[in-house]
Amino acid sequence: MVMIQPSAGNMLTMRVSLQRVPGTLGKLTSALGAAGGLLDAIDIIEHQPHSIVRQIQVETRGEAHGLEVVAAARAVEGVELLSVSDRVFDRHIGGKIEVTPKFAVLTRDDLSMAYTPGVGRVCTAIAETPELVWDYTIKSNSVAVLTDGTAVLGLGDIGPEAAMPVMEGKAMLFKQLANVDAYPVCVRTSGVEELVAIGKAIAPGFGGINLEDVAAPVCFEVERRLQDELDIPVFHDDQHGTAIVSLAALYGAAEVVGKKMEDLNVVFLGMGAAGVACVKLWQYAGVGNFIGVDRKGIVSRDRTDLNPEKRSIAETTNAEDRRGGLKEALVGADVLVGVSGPGLVKPEWVAAMAPNAIVFAMANPIPEIMPEEMPDNVAVVATGRSDYANQINNVLVFPGLFRGLLDSRARSVDMSMKVAASRALADIVAEDGASRDYIIPSIFDARVVPAVSRAVQDAAAAAGLVTVTESVKTSHLA
Repeated sequence: MVMIQPSAGNMLTMRVSLQRVPGTLGKLTSALGAAGGLLDAIDIIEHQPHSIVRQIQVETRGEAHGLEVVAAARAVEGVELLSVSDRVFDRHIGGKIEVTPKFAVLTRDDLSMAYTPGVGRVCTAIAETPELVWDYTIKSNSVAVLTDGTAVLGLGDIGPEAAMPVMEGKAMLFKQLANVDAYPVCVRTSGVEELVAIGKAIAPGFGGINLEDVAAPVCFEVERRLQDELDIPVFHDDQHGTAIVSLAALYGAAEVVGKKMEDLNVVFLGMGAAGVACVKLWQYAGVGNFIGVDRKGIVSRDRTDLNPEKRSIAETTNAEDRRGGLKEALVGADVLVGVSGPGLVKPEWVAAMAPNAIVFAMANPIPEIMPEEMPDNVAVVATGRSDYANQINNVLVFPGLFRGLLDSRARSVDMSMKVAASRALADIVAEDGASRDYIIPSIFDARVVPAVSRAVQDAAAAAGLVTVTESVKTSHLA
């Protein structure tokens, strides 16, 4: 397998004391480079009579590689390693988010309006007219990021406490990109009933619920139950965010290779929450033919080990009734989508795909197959990584989607709204001109959130899911 490159996600900050001998800094940087470290910044911290203290930031490939880089620094003559810290951990000290007031409480008058006695009149008004909660509380701009910690990133069932950094990070992105106030709600539950009960219990305080990192098959039933029983939108990002952003990328990729969406033969590797949701949304959007592949091979009608979600996929895919595994499924395929695990795809299997093939290898942080391993018949490659072109990332979806849901006060999310969000992303690329290295916008493209938000609002109105009229609807986008 091709070696993973150093990245900012594995960055060390080293403080070193260098003797005032010409060439010492050069020897140190050369040693770090020879060890495979990528230097980001070198700063002078302190001048001393016989030495200079410097701070050096070095990107590594991971924990084991970081130890090698540190050992290389220690071995340089004239260099004393004073301290080493992990910059990622430094950024997480004390958490990454906080609650701040919208106005200062400095006088008795301020207190009497923000709190008692004035607040009592607002409470009474809401009690008499419950819909006023949307106008006079944070509900209209708040989302609960709800998780049980059973499927966190690629780490699996690590529990609600360990899930907190991810949920905080998501809350940061909600706020920075779409000015949505999101709150990590990390809970210890056992099964569907308890998680549904918690979702229902907290719903009065939120305008929407973003389910996150909940393992399949529990996630399917929890989302279905909450959406049926609540009057606010419930969205499982690992399922539908992935489906929306990958469909948007497919629009761009199909344009680049000159193939029609309805003619594409698509293979999905991974039939968990994301894979199932992708197949269903892509089918709704009119994409051609599908084969699903899980750990036990091609998903087919004759298999007796399928859960209800996979059974629904088996009933509507694999029209040629193929048997075998991924190798057999890929023969002649136009598109491979990986939502599975690292290194599961062999280059020679991809070589059997059709000319001008499309490969979305989205396992993180290590894709199913690295871009450097692609055979010549592959025309467009995308991954979930930020250090390659065409990063397929849910961050392109959930901020704008929830911005649109909150601003329209939509009661739920349907397929038309998801496809509208995909088309909004694809239209940005079409406006600029799609290419093999540009099939999906950057998450930092300022057009993304407003475009997705507007598309979702329009689709919600068309679907009759809007509960606030255009004349009174307001947006929190800056």
